[in-house]
Amino acid sequence: MGSLELLSPEGLRIDGRRAEELRKVTCRMGVIAQADGSAYLQQGNTKLVATVYGPCQVSERHQALHDRAVIKCEFSSAPFSTGERKRKSKQDRRAAEMALLLRETFESVILTTLYPRSQIEISVSVLQADGATRSAALNAAALALVEAGVAMRQLPAACAVGRLDGTLVLDPNQLEEQHGAAALHLAVLPGSRAADTGSAAADEVAITTVQLEARLSLDQCQAALELATAGARALHRLLLQAVESRSLELLQARGAVPP
Repeated sequence: MGSLELLSPEGLRIDGRRAEELRKVTCRMGVIAQADGSAYLQQGNTKLVATVYGPCQVSERHQALHDRAVIKCEFSSAPFSTGERKRKSKQDRRAAEMALLLRETFESVILTTLYPRSQIEISVSVLQADGATRSAALNAAALALVEAGVAMRQLPAACAVGRLDGTLVLDPNQLEEQHGAAALHLAVLPGSRAADTGSAAADEVAITTVQLEARLSLDQCQAALELATAGARALHRLLLQAVESRSLELLQARGAVPP
């Protein structure tokens, strides 16, 4: 199947979305009782579970940092998460890349100086992969960190943008990625600059992570950043709704507010 078949002349993608549309997103927090924080996130047919343990004592004392916490990240995919069998070496390399992406992103977001000589463990498991797995993993991990009560500069949100036959598309699915759609992954802190400066400019964002996977012209790169930022803002609102729902659930369980 060629990329032309993935985008109709009317501008509709293979799943019926337009280029700038996100897939349906479902979030649940507190899904793993044994973890300090956990979250389940489904974005289209991509399904993940994230868990957080800590802040807690560093497992290996020589790794402890006297002025901040150590962030440890793991990423794994269930053998049945995709419809194709992959070589173990390729899976291991991808898992290591994703773990590094998680660590680098959250080291810049978590207020690690509040937790000296401690560690925070973040683990993301992919149950089903159907595109934009990186951004979905970051979003699931962010919700798990909130559930664990880990202090962050602000709740981050991530989104992916792809390219189909020269057209930029938001939140590509696996079929689109397989045909060269993956182009850019972006994680942002919406409104963080406004919060830091006291400004009312709610449209400002701080970029925490950018990954390019395809060659883009300068104009295309700017357009991709703008589209990914808009998608991340929309996802950020959905994540906040999940946090608010979880907070209300906990308050009701404690009898602080009527059901």
